[in-house]
Amino acid sequence: MVVNSVNFFIFFSIVFVSYYFLFNGRSKAQNILLLLASYFFYGFAEWKMLPLLLVATCVFFVLGIAIWKYNNNSSSRKASALTNLGVILGIGLLLYFKYLNFFIQSFSDFFNALGLQTRWGVLDIVMPLGISFFTFKLIAYVIEIYRGRIQPSRNFVDFAVYIAFFPTILSGPIDRPNTLLTQLSRGREFDYDLALIGLKRIFWGMFMKMCVADRLAIYGDAVFNNAEHHNGTSLTFATLLYPIQLYADFAGYSEMAIGVGALLGFKITENFKRPFFSQNIAEYWRKWHISLTGWLTDYVFMPLNIYFRNIEKWGSIFAIIITFVLIGFWHGADWKFALFGLYHGLLYIPLMLSGAFFKKNKMKKTESGLPTFNAISKMFGTFLLVAFGLILFRTTGLDQSILVTQKIFTSWGSLFVDSKTLINGLLCMTILLYKDFRDEFFPIMHEQGRPQGFVKRYGYELTVSVYIVLILFLGVFDGSQFIYFKF
Repeated sequence: MVVNSVNFFIFFSIVFVSYYFLFNGRSKAQNILLLLASYFFYGFAEWKMLPLLLVATCVFFVLGIAIWKYNNNSSSRKASALTNLGVILGIGLLLYFKYLNFFIQSFSDFFNALGLQTRWGVLDIVMPLGISFFTFKLIAYVIEIYRGRIQPSRNFVDFAVYIAFFPTILSGPIDRPNTLLTQLSRGREFDYDLALIGLKRIFWGMFMKMCVADRLAIYGDAVFNNAEHHNGTSLTFATLLYPIQLYADFAGYSEMAIGVGALLGFKITENFKRPFFSQNIAEYWRKWHISLTGWLTDYVFMPLNIYFRNIEKWGSIFAIIITFVLIGFWHGADWKFALFGLYHGLLYIPLMLSGAFFKKNKMKKTESGLPTFNAISKMFGTFLLVAFGLILFRTTGLDQSILVTQKIFTSWGSLFVDSKTLINGLLCMTILLYKDFRDEFFPIMHEQGRPQGFVKRYGYELTVSVYIVLILFLGVFDGSQFIYFKF
């Protein structure tokens, strides 16, 4: 049941009406409704994994209270042990469901290559949807309690909603506990202006997914899925389009999730901030999948950086490379994802050695507010580096990645063009990039309250109407599933 489906519209309409017309402002009743809705939503996608989600939630709920108790009773060793247990359990869930078969197969292939035959077979394991997202919430919860940044939730319903919140459980954003739990403790009343903001973001996310991502996917799939039959020109063009397709697909989901959250009275963590206007790879990752990179920065990079502090810059380099290899593996149980992460980690080395990583990279602009030629060249260079690295992400395996790379540098010819699909896709892509450009360089500053004048006064309503028209005329209504659902 994806967010841009008829099933979700029916489901959410029932939740929305009950949420405000029956339980308006009553936090306990609203949270019980959200928990039931979230479990129904998750069960609709994968009902067999509901017990796992419930058991994991119960275990970490108890762990959080115990960690807080021992911390306050000066039993730091016991609190530390329980925190480590929580981290191990969270990582253990990921290792078993997502990576166990991968490691079994990898070791089997390794020993077979050495001439040592093994009889190891992969296990019949079904990977739960959203496991990469809800396990990170669970781990963050116990760590934040141990560090004394939050108090444990004493309300199981609130905590369970935080873990299973239906707009974000399948593809994020990965909310920190202090972000959502605080909001769950208060009753939510219907706010017309906030609801319009939510609708605006939902329909913009639908435009990104249905008009940009799914349009570009038609061309990209035709090229990448038949890479052996296409020349380097077509593969280069598809490679340059893929970062925008991936951005529109994933950021589109995030926009819809944030919009649904706003309709329910919540402020969800922002996940993207116009990443293609970044001047180096560090800035790009500060703007791309922000909730994941922020999570790994706090719980992986910073502890590793402290551990390696005796070797100064090289310690930070080791920490960043390990972090990015983990980012790669987070995306999937495949060596190509590890190489994807390693590639991005290596791109940090020049920034680390030059000291640019530790500085705020303020963009230089002309008097009119536009970026200078030097800034544009840096943004274009960063985009090319990102696009090249995503070959590993898009292709089905290392063999195809090598084939695509070889053809890009050796086999040029006429460009494959599916005119109608490509023209519509490029048109929608232009609208997306124009909006990001406008928001990046000419942000609209609003006074408190709504501005005067018909167009300004009804700006949100008009914007939502425009998005709906664009979706109806240019959207793909039988498009593919969201890319990040498989992660």
